[in-house]
Amino acid sequence: MIHLKMMRHRLLRYVGITLGCLIASCSINLFLVPSHLLTGGATGIAIIVYYLTQLPIGLQTFLYNIPLLMAAWKTLGHGYTVDVVIGTGIFSLCLDLTRFLNAYAPVNDLMLAAIFGGVFNGIGYGIVFRMNGSTGGFDIVGAIAKKYYSLNMGGVIFAFNCMIMCVAAFLFGVAPAMFTLICMYMNAMVTDKVIAGFNSRKAVLIISDRAQQIADGIMEVGRGVTFLHGQGAFTRKERNVVFVVVKLTQVSKIKLIAHAVDPHAFMIIMSANEVMGRGFSEPGIAFRRFIHKDKNQLVHPEHLQWHDDR
Repeated sequence: MIHLKMMRHRLLRYVGITLGCLIASCSINLFLVPSHLLTGGATGIAIIVYYLTQLPIGLQTFLYNIPLLMAAWKTLGHGYTVDVVIGTGIFSLCLDLTRFLNAYAPVNDLMLAAIFGGVFNGIGYGIVFRMNGSTGGFDIVGAIAKKYYSLNMGGVIFAFNCMIMCVAAFLFGVAPAMFTLICMYMNAMVTDKVIAGFNSRKAVLIISDRAQQIADGIMEVGRGVTFLHGQGAFTRKERNVVFVVVKLTQVSKIKLIAHAVDPHAFMIIMSANEVMGRGFSEPGIAFRRFIHKDKNQLVHPEHLQWHDDR
Protein backbone atom coordinates (compact mmCIF):
# COMPACT_ATOMS: atom_id res chain seq x y z
CA MET A 1 0.00 0.00 0.00
CA ILE A 2 2.77 2.42 0.93
CA HIS A 3 4.65 1.44 -2.23
CA LEU A 4 1.58 2.24 -4.38
CA LYS A 5 1.20 5.63 -2.71
CA MET A 6 4.85 6.41 -3.39
CA MET A 7 4.49 5.39 -7.02
CA ARG A 8 1.38 7.51 -7.38
CA HIS A 9 3.10 10.49 -5.78
CA ARG A 10 6.10 10.12 -8.06
CA LEU A 11 3.89 9.79 -11.14
CA LEU A 12 1.91 12.93 -10.24
CA ARG A 13 5.17 14.74 -9.59
CA TYR A 14 6.54 13.97 -13.03
CA VAL A 15 3.21 14.87 -14.64
CA GLY A 16 3.43 18.23 -12.88
CA ILE A 17 7.03 18.75 -14.02
CA THR A 18 6.03 17.91 -17.62
CA LEU A 19 3.10 20.34 -17.45
CA GLY A 20 5.34 23.11 -16.13
CA CYS A 21 7.95 22.48 -18.83
CA LEU A 22 5.26 22.51 -21.51
CA ILE A 23 3.84 25.85 -20.32
CA ALA A 24 7.29 27.45 -20.15
CA SER A 25 8.22 26.09 -23.60
CA CYS A 26 5.00 27.37 -25.17
CA SER A 27 5.63 30.77 -23.60
CA ILE A 28 9.15 30.95 -25.03
CA ASN A 29 8.04 29.94 -28.53
CA LEU A 30 4.88 32.09 -28.54
CA PHE A 31 6.11 35.31 -26.97
CA LEU A 32 9.90 35.49 -26.67
CA VAL A 33 11.34 33.99 -29.85
CA PRO A 34 9.05 35.83 -32.33
CA SER A 35 9.91 39.12 -30.57
CA HIS A 36 13.65 38.41 -30.43
CA LEU A 37 13.64 38.41 -26.65
CA LEU A 38 15.65 36.16 -24.35
CA THR A 39 15.31 34.26 -21.13
CA GLY A 40 17.89 33.40 -18.51
CA GLY A 41 20.17 30.42 -18.06
CA ALA A 42 21.38 27.97 -20.66
CA THR A 43 18.14 28.47 -22.58
CA GLY A 44 19.03 32.15 -23.01
CA ILE A 45 22.35 31.19 -24.56
CA ALA A 46 20.55 28.67 -26.80
CA ILE A 47 18.13 31.37 -27.99
CA ILE A 48 21.02 33.73 -28.87
CA VAL A 49 22.65 30.98 -30.96
CA TYR A 50 19.27 30.19 -32.52
CA TYR A 51 18.89 33.80 -33.68
CA LEU A 52 22.32 33.58 -35.31
CA THR A 53 22.32 30.01 -36.70
CA GLN A 54 18.72 28.63 -36.47
CA LEU A 55 19.93 25.61 -34.50
CA PRO A 56 17.06 24.04 -32.46
CA ILE A 57 16.76 25.65 -29.04
CA GLY A 58 15.80 22.46 -27.21
CA LEU A 59 18.70 20.44 -28.56
CA GLN A 60 21.11 23.24 -27.72
CA THR A 61 19.71 23.56 -24.19
CA PHE A 62 20.27 19.87 -23.53
CA LEU A 63 23.80 19.90 -24.98
CA TYR A 64 24.79 22.97 -22.94
CA ASN A 65 23.52 21.26 -19.80
CA ILE A 66 25.65 18.11 -20.25
CA PRO A 67 28.86 19.53 -18.68
CA LEU A 68 26.77 21.13 -15.93
CA LEU A 69 25.06 17.81 -15.23
CA MET A 70 28.43 16.04 -15.09
CA ALA A 71 29.63 18.63 -12.58
CA ALA A 72 26.44 18.18 -10.56
CA TRP A 73 26.93 14.38 -10.54
CA LYS A 74 30.39 14.76 -9.05
CA THR A 75 29.65 17.55 -6.59
CA LEU A 76 25.96 17.43 -5.65
CA GLY A 77 25.28 13.72 -5.69
CA HIS A 78 23.27 11.10 -7.55
CA GLY A 79 19.81 11.97 -6.19
CA TYR A 80 19.97 15.64 -7.15
CA THR A 81 21.40 14.97 -10.61
CA VAL A 82 18.83 12.33 -11.64
CA ASP A 83 15.96 14.74 -11.06
CA VAL A 84 17.76 17.51 -12.94
CA VAL A 85 18.49 15.19 -15.89
CA ILE A 86 14.80 14.26 -16.11
CA GLY A 87 13.67 17.88 -15.87
CA THR A 88 16.26 19.06 -18.40
CA GLY A 89 15.34 16.32 -20.85
CA ILE A 90 11.61 17.04 -20.64
CA PHE A 91 12.13 20.79 -20.97
CA SER A 92 14.49 20.45 -23.93
CA LEU A 93 12.05 18.11 -25.70
CA CYS A 94 9.12 20.44 -25.07
CA LEU A 95 11.09 23.40 -26.47
CA ASP A 96 11.56 21.69 -29.81
CA LEU A 97 8.10 20.08 -29.94
CA THR A 98 6.46 23.48 -29.53
CA ARG A 99 8.74 25.23 -32.03
CA PHE A 100 5.85 25.46 -34.53
CA LEU A 101 4.24 28.06 -32.25
CA ASN A 102 6.77 30.63 -33.54
CA ALA A 103 4.41 31.21 -36.48
CA TYR A 104 1.42 32.00 -34.24
CA ALA A 105 2.74 34.91 -32.19
CA PRO A 106 -0.35 36.48 -30.54
CA VAL A 107 1.21 39.94 -29.98
CA ASN A 108 3.50 42.22 -31.97
CA ASP A 109 4.25 44.68 -29.19
CA LEU A 110 7.58 44.09 -27.41
CA MET A 111 6.26 45.21 -24.04
CA LEU A 112 3.26 42.87 -24.18
CA ALA A 113 5.50 40.02 -25.34
CA ALA A 114 7.90 40.66 -22.45
CA ILE A 115 5.10 40.83 -19.86
CA PHE A 116 3.09 37.83 -21.02
CA GLY A 117 6.20 35.82 -21.79
CA GLY A 118 7.49 36.47 -18.29
CA VAL A 119 4.14 35.64 -16.68
CA PHE A 120 3.66 32.31 -18.45
CA ASN A 121 7.32 31.44 -18.05
CA GLY A 122 6.92 32.08 -14.33
CA ILE A 123 3.85 29.86 -14.17
CA GLY A 124 5.69 27.03 -15.91
CA TYR A 125 8.90 27.28 -13.90
CA GLY A 126 6.89 27.76 -10.71
CA ILE A 127 5.04 24.49 -11.29
CA VAL A 128 8.33 22.69 -11.96
CA PHE A 129 9.96 24.06 -8.80
CA ARG A 130 6.81 23.43 -6.75
CA MET A 131 7.10 19.78 -7.76
CA ASN A 132 10.70 19.88 -6.48
CA GLY A 133 12.01 19.61 -10.01
CA SER A 134 14.55 21.58 -12.03
CA THR A 135 15.25 22.41 -15.66
CA GLY A 136 19.00 22.56 -15.13
CA GLY A 137 21.02 25.50 -16.41
CA PHE A 138 22.44 28.06 -14.04
CA ASP A 139 20.53 26.51 -11.12
CA ILE A 140 23.28 23.88 -11.06
CA VAL A 141 26.02 26.52 -11.11
CA GLY A 142 24.28 28.35 -8.27
CA ALA A 143 23.93 25.16 -6.21
CA ILE A 144 27.62 24.32 -6.67
CA ALA A 145 28.68 27.88 -5.78
CA LYS A 146 26.53 27.77 -2.66
CA LYS A 147 27.95 24.43 -1.56
CA TYR A 148 31.65 25.21 -2.04
CA TYR A 149 31.86 28.98 -1.72
CA SER A 150 28.79 29.82 0.43
CA LEU A 151 27.60 32.22 -2.25
CA ASN A 152 23.96 33.18 -2.60
CA MET A 153 22.33 31.12 -5.38
CA GLY A 154 20.14 33.98 -6.54
CA GLY A 155 23.12 36.32 -6.77
CA VAL A 156 25.20 33.84 -8.80
CA ILE A 157 22.33 33.15 -11.23
CA PHE A 158 21.62 36.87 -11.56
CA ALA A 159 25.29 37.57 -12.35
CA PHE A 160 25.35 35.00 -15.16
CA ASN A 161 22.05 36.32 -16.55
CA CYS A 162 23.50 39.84 -16.57
CA MET A 163 26.36 38.54 -18.69
CA ILE A 164 23.83 37.11 -21.14
CA MET A 165 22.07 40.47 -21.26
CA CYS A 166 25.34 42.24 -22.07
CA VAL A 167 26.00 39.87 -24.96
CA ALA A 168 22.42 40.32 -26.20
CA ALA A 169 22.73 44.12 -26.02
CA PHE A 170 25.95 43.96 -28.05
CA LEU A 171 24.47 41.65 -30.72
CA PHE A 172 20.88 42.84 -31.03
CA GLY A 173 20.76 46.30 -29.47
CA VAL A 174 19.93 47.75 -26.08
CA ALA A 175 16.12 47.77 -26.45
CA PRO A 176 15.64 43.97 -26.71
CA ALA A 177 17.95 43.48 -23.74
CA MET A 178 15.94 45.97 -21.66
CA PHE A 179 12.65 44.30 -22.55
CA THR A 180 14.23 40.96 -21.66
CA LEU A 181 15.00 42.32 -18.20
CA ILE A 182 11.30 43.15 -17.83
CA CYS A 183 10.48 39.59 -18.88
CA MET A 184 12.93 38.16 -16.34
CA TYR A 185 11.47 40.33 -13.58
CA MET A 186 7.93 39.15 -14.32
CA ASN A 187 9.23 35.61 -14.54
CA ALA A 188 10.84 35.81 -11.10
CA MET A 189 7.78 37.43 -9.49
CA VAL A 190 5.30 34.90 -10.84
CA THR A 191 7.61 31.95 -10.12
CA ASP A 192 7.89 33.00 -6.47
CA LYS A 193 4.11 33.39 -6.28
CA VAL A 194 3.44 29.95 -7.71
CA ILE A 195 6.01 28.32 -5.41
CA ALA A 196 4.64 30.10 -2.34
CA GLY A 197 1.05 29.32 -3.26
CA PHE A 198 -1.96 31.46 -3.98
CA ASN A 199 -3.73 30.69 -0.69
CA SER A 200 -2.11 33.68 0.99
CA ARG A 201 -3.59 34.63 4.35
CA LYS A 202 -2.84 37.13 7.08
CA ALA A 203 -1.37 36.19 10.46
CA VAL A 204 -2.40 38.61 13.21
CA LEU A 205 -0.73 39.07 16.60
CA ILE A 206 -2.59 41.19 19.16
CA ILE A 207 -1.05 42.25 22.48
CA SER A 208 -3.59 43.58 24.96
CA ASP A 209 -4.59 43.42 28.61
CA ARG A 210 -8.03 42.36 27.40
CA ALA A 211 -6.89 39.42 25.28
CA GLN A 212 -9.73 37.14 26.40
CA GLN A 213 -12.44 39.60 25.33
CA ILE A 214 -10.73 40.15 21.97
CA ALA A 215 -10.50 36.39 21.46
CA ASP A 216 -14.21 36.03 22.26
CA GLY A 217 -15.05 38.62 19.63
CA ILE A 218 -12.84 36.98 17.00
CA MET A 219 -14.38 33.56 17.62
CA GLU A 220 -17.79 35.14 17.08
CA VAL A 221 -16.85 35.80 13.42
CA GLY A 222 -15.92 32.14 12.96
CA ARG A 223 -12.16 32.08 13.38
CA GLY A 224 -10.17 30.01 15.83
CA VAL A 225 -7.79 31.79 18.20
CA THR A 226 -4.58 30.69 19.93
CA PHE A 227 -3.10 32.28 23.03
CA LEU A 228 0.67 32.68 23.08
CA HIS A 229 2.41 33.33 26.38
CA GLY A 230 4.13 36.72 26.51
CA GLN A 231 5.95 38.84 29.03
CA GLY A 232 6.84 42.51 28.92
CA ALA A 233 10.60 42.98 28.96
CA PHE A 234 10.38 46.22 30.97
CA THR A 235 7.34 45.65 33.19
CA ARG A 236 7.85 41.88 33.58
CA LYS A 237 4.09 41.63 33.36
CA GLU A 238 2.77 38.38 31.92
CA ARG A 239 -0.05 38.43 29.43
CA ASN A 240 -1.63 36.38 26.66
CA VAL A 241 -0.92 37.29 23.06
CA VAL A 242 -3.78 36.64 20.65
CA PHE A 243 -2.69 34.79 17.52
CA VAL A 244 -5.10 34.24 14.63
CA VAL A 245 -4.80 33.49 10.90
CA VAL A 246 -7.55 35.00 8.76
CA LYS A 247 -8.53 35.55 5.16
CA LEU A 248 -7.72 38.91 3.65
CA THR A 249 -11.38 39.92 3.69
CA GLN A 250 -11.56 39.31 7.46
CA VAL A 251 -8.66 41.58 8.46
CA SER A 252 -10.86 44.65 8.78
CA LYS A 253 -13.23 42.77 11.09
CA ILE A 254 -10.36 41.70 13.33
CA LYS A 255 -9.08 45.27 13.51
CA LEU A 256 -12.53 46.58 14.39
CA ILE A 257 -12.99 43.97 17.12
CA ALA A 258 -9.58 44.64 18.66
CA HIS A 259 -10.08 48.42 18.57
CA ALA A 260 -13.60 48.20 20.03
CA VAL A 261 -12.43 46.06 22.96
CA ASP A 262 -9.13 47.83 23.58
CA PRO A 263 -8.30 51.02 21.62
CA HIS A 264 -4.70 50.75 22.85
CA ALA A 265 -4.15 47.16 21.68
CA PHE A 266 -0.85 46.56 19.87
CA MET A 267 -1.46 44.68 16.61
CA ILE A 268 0.91 43.14 14.05
CA ILE A 269 -0.47 41.93 10.69
CA MET A 270 1.81 39.71 8.58
CA SER A 271 1.46 37.86 5.30
CA ALA A 272 1.24 34.08 5.60
CA ASN A 273 1.70 31.69 2.69
CA GLU A 274 0.81 28.00 2.47
CA VAL A 275 -1.70 28.05 5.31
CA MET A 276 -2.79 24.48 5.97
CA GLY A 277 -5.01 22.91 8.57
CA ARG A 278 -8.53 23.12 9.90
CA GLY A 279 -10.44 26.07 8.54
CA PHE A 280 -8.19 26.50 5.50
CA SER A 281 -7.13 23.29 3.75
CA GLU A 282 -9.33 21.17 6.04
CA PRO A 283 -12.98 21.54 7.17
CA GLY A 284 -13.37 24.50 9.48
CA ILE A 285 -14.71 25.01 12.96
CA ALA A 286 -18.07 26.66 13.32
CA PHE A 287 -18.42 28.45 16.64
CA ARG A 288 -21.92 28.63 18.11
CA ARG A 289 -23.28 31.48 20.17
CA PHE A 290 -24.74 30.44 23.51
CA ILE A 291 -26.69 33.09 25.42
CA HIS A 292 -28.58 33.30 28.66
CA LYS A 293 -32.32 33.65 28.91
CA ASP A 294 -32.04 37.42 28.72
CA LYS A 295 -30.76 36.99 25.12
CA ASN A 296 -27.87 39.39 25.74
CA GLN A 297 -25.06 37.89 27.80
CA LEU A 298 -22.61 35.42 26.30
CA VAL A 299 -21.55 32.40 28.31
CA HIS A 300 -17.89 31.80 29.13
CA PRO A 301 -15.89 30.86 26.00
CA GLU A 302 -14.92 27.53 27.61
CA HIS A 303 -18.49 26.46 26.86
CA LEU A 304 -18.24 27.26 23.19
CA GLN A 305 -18.82 24.12 21.12
CA TRP A 306 -17.72 23.31 17.64
CA HIS A 307 -18.58 20.96 14.83
CA ASP A 308 -17.02 20.07 11.49
CA ASP A 309 -18.48 21.66 8.38
CA ARG A 310 -18.51 18.33 6.64
